[in-house]
Amino acid sequence: MPITGKRYLDYSSYIKSTFGNRVQKISIDVGFSCPNRDGSKGFGGCTYCNNNTFNPDYCSPTKSIKQQLEEGIHWFSKKYTTQKYFAYFQAYTNTYSDLASLKKMYEEALSVDNVIGLVIGTRPDCISEEIIDYLSYLSKRYYISLEFGVESTLNKTLLNVNRCHTFEDTIAAYKLCENKGIHLGAHLIIGLPGESKEELLNHAIEISKLPITTLKLHHLQIVKKSIMASQFKNDPEKFQLFTAENYIEFISEFISLLRPDIIIERFVSEAPQELLIAPKWNGLKNFEIVDKIDKLLTQKNTWQGKFYAE
Repeated sequence: MPITGKRYLDYSSYIKSTFGNRVQKISIDVGFSCPNRDGSKGFGGCTYCNNNTFNPDYCSPTKSIKQQLEEGIHWFSKKYTTQKYFAYFQAYTNTYSDLASLKKMYEEALSVDNVIGLVIGTRPDCISEEIIDYLSYLSKRYYISLEFGVESTLNKTLLNVNRCHTFEDTIAAYKLCENKGIHLGAHLIIGLPGESKEELLNHAIEISKLPITTLKLHHLQIVKKSIMASQFKNDPEKFQLFTAENYIEFISEFISLLRPDIIIERFVSEAPQELLIAPKWNGLKNFEIVDKIDKLLTQKNTWQGKFYAE
C-alpha cells in the first residue's frame, strides 16, 4: 500500500517530496490548433471538447507567454509566497508546430522568474523524434512533463469521439518518449459513450502497460458549445453519465487495478457551471469528491494496485 498518507500515490505528495515545496501550474494559451480541427486529419475537433472549460481568465493567446505567466504568478502568489511554478501549455495540441517555433515558445516560458519547468499537453500523433530530443535536452536543466491525451484505450471510442488517432498511435508515442528524461503523463476520460463498465475498468490495465509517471482522470462532462452537447440533446439515452456516488465507487475499483507506482494527479475535473450541461452533482467540489474517495477506500480496505497483475 502507498505510504503517502493516502491509499494511492497522490500528486501533491509527489511534488512536495521532489521539490520540497509547493509548485503551481500556470496555464498558457498560445493559440495552437489540432489536426482534427484544421483539416489535416479531420474537422470539428473531439466531440466532447470546449477548451473554455479549463482556461483561466488571464489565459489568452492575445497575450505573450511571458505576460500570461506573470499574471498567473501574480494571482497565485497572493496566497502562496514561496512556491515555484510550471508553465502549463494546456489548450489544444502544444507540440503541433515546427521545432523552431516550439523552441522559441518553451524558452520564453522558462525565462520567467521562478518557472522551473514545463508541462506540455499534446496528442499522441503530434510528436516527433526531433521534438523529443529537444525536450530531453531541456530535461537536463528543468522539469519537463509531456502529457498525452489518451482519453480511451478503445479504438471504437476514439473513432466515435473524432480523435483521429488510434490507441496503437498512443503506444507508439510513449515508446518513442521512453527513457529520455521526460516525465510522461496520461489523461483519460471515464464514461465516454458506448463503453461498458468492464471496458472502463480495463483502461486501468491497459494504461498500466504504458511508461507513464502520472495519470489524470475525470468523468465525462457534457459542456456547451461542444459537438457532444448536440448529440446529448438529440439522443440522451446513448450517454450513461455517472452520478457522483457511482463514480466514487467506480474509482475505488479502478485504482485497485492500476500499476502501484503511477502518480494520480487528478480523479475529477469541474467544468464551469455556466458551461456544464450534465451531469450536475449538486454542487460537490473536487476536494469533496476526493475526500469521499479516500473514505470509501478505507471503508473497503482497498488501495492502488491491490489487484494489479503485472
